[in-house]
Amino acid sequence: MNLTGTAAVAAQVGLVTAGAPWLAGLMRQVRARLEGRAGPGIGQPWRDLRKQLRKQPVTATGTGPAFRTAPLVLVATALVVTALVPLASTRTPVSGHADLIVVVALLALGTVALALAGLDTGTAFGGMGASREMTVAALVEPTLLMSVFALSIPAGSTNLADIVSGAVHDPGRLATPTGLLAAVALLAVTVAETGRLPVDNPSTHLELTMIHEAMVLEYSGPDLALIELGAQLRLTVLLGLLAALFTPWGITTGTGWAALALALVLLAAKVALLGSVLAAAEVFLAKIRLFRVPELLAGASELAIARAGFAAGLGWAVTVALVLVLVAFAALTGRSARMLLGPPPEPATPVRFGASVWLPLLAGLLACAALGITTAPLADLLAAAASIGGH
Repeated sequence: MNLTGTAAVAAQVGLVTAGAPWLAGLMRQVRARLEGRAGPGIGQPWRDLRKQLRKQPVTATGTGPAFRTAPLVLVATALVVTALVPLASTRTPVSGHADLIVVVALLALGTVALALAGLDTGTAFGGMGASREMTVAALVEPTLLMSVFALSIPAGSTNLADIVSGAVHDPGRLATPTGLLAAVALLAVTVAETGRLPVDNPSTHLELTMIHEAMVLEYSGPDLALIELGAQLRLTVLLGLLAALFTPWGITTGTGWAALALALVLLAAKVALLGSVLAAAEVFLAKIRLFRVPELLAGASELAIARAGFAAGLGWAVTVALVLVLVAFAALTGRSARMLLGPPPEPATPVRFGASVWLPLLAGLLACAALGITTAPLADLLAAAASIGGH
């Protein structure tokens, strides 16, 4: 078990590290083909990394340790998460430490390190990107916790290995409407965490829309290569986690070498398929405004909460809440339709006020005017105005 488990950890870390640039190249190539372009080929990210590693590192003036250590922290946290998440096998030496909260904390550590690096440069773009990144992270991390926590209730544990192992032995619980809710919520979190459309556009450098790119504008050479590799690793491991949780077929729960080899092949195929689908969807999506991102993540969080409610045996409460939401939405839709598309309302009957209503109002207005004119400071103001006007 120790030898096979150690080999499984080393194999999945090596596969993800080597395959992450290929996945980024595959997604770019899929987008290029769907947009009618030839594309640079799926090996272009590897060529870019090799080119950056050969350059001399340049550090911005005035930066401190946060700027210099952020690329290493980003890559290190991504590699540790890759080792912890049961992508190919659930029986590894680190399975006992693969807790959901630990994984989310490691991802958040990499995000915070990069945000601190953006602030450390002292530039306007770095501060803007760091602020936007932390705004998104504050919404992403709780939603990620809730998305996977909804799946941990049937397993009775927040350990990812136990969750995936339970899904392998009982895959029927994933093919349910509540399982679909959790899958959609985790997919939305993956898109936001990795800076993909519609939350962020990884291929843009327009200053008004940048989030991730704004924080790394001051990097070059090997440091930029590490940041690009870290972003690719995070995308690959999150897609792998999505595949492990909702399509766990092929993940080995034993100690066989043949099963481990098959699991690695299926892992590569599933992640490549998910990446291709995500890239194809991005062709038909536009980047949403920054102020609409909380709405997207709030919707994903609500889906995860609904899934957790069903898993906890509170389906009746979730159903009542959803019915009330549907009723409110139907009422709002009907009212809006009548306002926008319905016939014009009938003219209202004019209301006539008698002397008993307007006489007290008129008397009060005259009294206020008399007091304002005859008493200070309005009297002095009017006198000064009259003298200026020459009256």
